[in-house]
This record gives sequence, structure tokens and C-alpha cells, in this order.
Amino acid sequence: MTSRSIRRGATTALAATLALTAAACAAPDTGRGSGKPADTAVVGIAYEPETLSPLLGYGKDGNSKIFDGLLTHDAQMRLKPALAAALPTVTDGGTTYTYPLRKGVTFSDGTPFTADDVVFTYDTILDEKTNNASKAELDALEKVEKKDDHTVVFHLKYPYAPFAERTVLPIAPRHIAGTQDVNTGSFTTHPVGTGPYTLTAWSKGEKLTFTANPHYWGGVPKVKHLTMAIIKDDDVRATRLRSGDLDGAILPPELAATFKGDKHRTTLAATTFDYRNVTLPTANPVTADRAVRQALDLAVDRQAMVKGILSGAGKPAYGPVPTDSPWFAKGTERPHDPNKAQRLLDDAGWTKGPDGIRAKDGRRAAFTLWYLSGDKLRQEHALAFASDAKKAGIEVTVESGTWEAIEPRMKQDAVLAGGGSPADPDFDQYLLLHSSLAGDGFNNMSRYATPPSTPSSSRPAAPTTGTPARPPTTPSSANSPRTPPTSSSPTSTTST
Repeated sequence: MTSRSIRRGATTALAATLALTAAACAAPDTGRGSGKPADTAVVGIAYEPETLSPLLGYGKDGNSKIFDGLLTHDAQMRLKPALAAALPTVTDGGTTYTYPLRKGVTFSDGTPFTADDVVFTYDTILDEKTNNASKAELDALEKVEKKDDHTVVFHLKYPYAPFAERTVLPIAPRHIAGTQDVNTGSFTTHPVGTGPYTLTAWSKGEKLTFTANPHYWGGVPKVKHLTMAIIKDDDVRATRLRSGDLDGAILPPELAATFKGDKHRTTLAATTFDYRNVTLPTANPVTADRAVRQALDLAVDRQAMVKGILSGAGKPAYGPVPTDSPWFAKGTERPHDPNKAQRLLDDAGWTKGPDGIRAKDGRRAAFTLWYLSGDKLRQEHALAFASDAKKAGIEVTVESGTWEAIEPRMKQDAVLAGGGSPADPDFDQYLLLHSSLAGDGFNNMSRYATPPSTPSSSRPAAPTTGTPARPPTTPSSANSPRTPPTSSSPTSTTST
């Protein structure tokens, strides 16, 4: 099960990761190119989905415009009904969730939406033959049953407080997706949903185009024709926006700031749970050393990154959970303390050589750090991390590449990764941290593992519920594909 379209990777305290910073993205828009209709928009995005099938993970956090889930979020990111007519009724000690379904809803091909589609969607995702890397998030689900055409009932194996958050999953049409191979069928690239937009074309590596669904139950969107241009390089997106080729673009703070004086465009800053971090692979003898990991955690200047790289549009973070999240463990913040970092390395036997780089037992304190080509934010984080590490006597060589080039190297080399999950941390952290997923694609990228104590299926009920703010996403981006995050014993900075 290779997790490519979900941004997951891993570690555990002091084990394998240093989260760096996370930034609020800015999306300038308005200034339309000449001759463009007012109801048409072209927006530049960095990441392209690998699939458009919710059965394989597309839109799993409720951020697809082709599909709807039973629930969605309001402007304050609280759960509200979508395909469900009301929030679920929870009974049997928290193990039964009953959803009444909205009547009169049809898929974009005109076929009525019913409870059969809900049961089909969840049953298919849970099927072991389905290549959905996020199915572990439904571990608590025992079965889904149709009570009648407009009522579905979810039965859980154990009480699981954040379960309703997983019912933002998009619902697929049984009459189409159920007639073909779930992993390779045409539905993966030619989806049919109940959402506000329908896909009109997908030119791989170039763009996705959408048309407003005139029969959408929630009302026809004002933007009738939407194009998501796939432009991986941040600088190129900014240039195309400046030239009028794009109506809007998702940009890192530093580039977005260059548009603030542009009277033809509006810059919007969004609060996100986005973060950046460095994986520290346990198979590498340098990054596996506890003293090295602890020293790097102290040596990295998070606040300087926020100020210099994010132009102040962020704040220090100490793992994948933002410090202002209700789930953040207060008191786990770590100071920037380069002197202590030096002492830790000295005490552990890492001695500085004539060039200032440390060594121990004949092994040089050096490793390679990869970042995604064209990602300006990750590049700057990687260079800043390497600079801070060198001050502590650790040599970090920075390299760039595609995820295809990076993935085979993740066992030995560090990666400037990133991610962010606004829902209950259990969904994100299980994939990030669990030993059973060590080396499973972009899950647990650092391959941290401990001896098993309890079966992985015996996950305890989360002690809290809630819905912190979700990062805004583009209409076509499912899960920021190929944006693996990793983290856990981190050094990070998060967004505002």
C-alpha cells in the first residue's frame, strides 16, 4: 500500500523528524486577462491529483468540488449537513451513527443519489482489494447498512469520538463506479459526482477544467468555467499570474507579498494547519543517533524561518499539531538553544574536525537532505536547516528532485517534507507514527519502529472531539498529492 496521494510520513518523539515551518498560503486574484468572461477563472496550483476517484482517496478531507460527502464544514469549520439532511444521531454508547439523507439529489448524469451509494462507497474503500492508502482512518468502522433509501446507519467496533469527521468522504455513484475495476477503471479519470462542478477535461501535467453543475442541489456556482493549471514551480506561477495568464494562484508568503501593491489584484491570506519538517531516517547511522536528532531540534532557529522565509506569516511549531490546536500538548515546545546542541554532541562523542564538521568513530556527521524541485518554500527551508545544522558541526548537503527520484532514497536520506491535518490528530498521526507503516511509501518515511504491544486494529477511542480550522484547498486538489509530511519529534513553524 504505497501512500502517494496522501501526505503522510512518520516518526515518534526524538526519533525521526524535525518539522520546520508551515505557512499561510496567499491567493491573489481579480485582475483578469483581457477577453475572459466574468464567469471564467484560471487558477494556478502546484500539485496534481493522481486520481479523481474518492474510492482511492481523492477529496478524502471533504475538499473536492466534483463530489459531496454526507457532511461538510461551514465557514468556522464546524461540521454541517451536505448529502445528509441533518447531523447524525449517535446512540449505543457512541457506536451507532444514523444519517438521514437529503432527498431530491442527483449525480451529474441525472441518476438519483440514495443510501445504496453511501454503502457502496464505504464498503469499497474498506475492501482489501482497493488501493486506498487512507482506509486505516476508517479502522473503527465495522459496517454500514441501508435502513431505507434515505437513511444509512454506521456501526462502529468501538466508540470513536471523531468518527463524524470521516463522513466528509465523497460519495461515489454505485451505478458507474460499481461496474468497473475500482483501481484502474475509467471512473478514476472521468468521475461523476453530486458536487457543484463536473470535470470536462484533464490534461495530465497541464490542467484540469471544470464546468458548473446546473443541477447542483446547493445552487449553481457563480464561476461557470474553472481551470486548475498545474504549475509546480512557485516562481513560474507568480510570473504567469503577473502576466495575466492566470486569474489566481496559490503562492508562498514571500511571493504573494510581491502582489500587495498591485491595484488590479487582491491578496488573500488563509489560516492553515500546514507545516514543513525534515525527516531523519533511522536507517542512516548519523540521523539515527539520538544526540544528533536532539541537537538538530535545538539548533534549528524556527523563529528566524518564520520571519525570513514566511515573511512573518507563520509561527514556530514542534510537531504536526499546531500550537494553537486544542490537541497540542502545552509544555512540549523546545527552545532554540545552539549552545546546548553543541554540548549534547560533545557529550555524545561527536568531535569537531579542522573544517568544523563533527565525526564519531570515524564517521562524519553528514547526510543529504532532499526537497521537491520547484518548491521555493521547501528549498528555502532546506537551505536554512542546512545552515543551522552546520553551525552545530553537522554537514547537510541539499539536493532537489521529483518525488519519483526522492522516494527510493528516503530510507537513507532526509526529506524536507510537509503536511497538515485539521481534523482530529488521530487520523493524521496514526499514519505518521505507527511502526506497522514504517517504510510504507510516504507513510512513516523515517521508518521508525518499536516492538508491537497491541494489534494495530485496536486503536483506542480518541478522548476529544472537535473540528479545528481546515486548510483551504483548490477545487481540484484532493490531498495535495505527493506532498508527504512526516514529523513528530519536530522542529517546526506553523501558519497564522
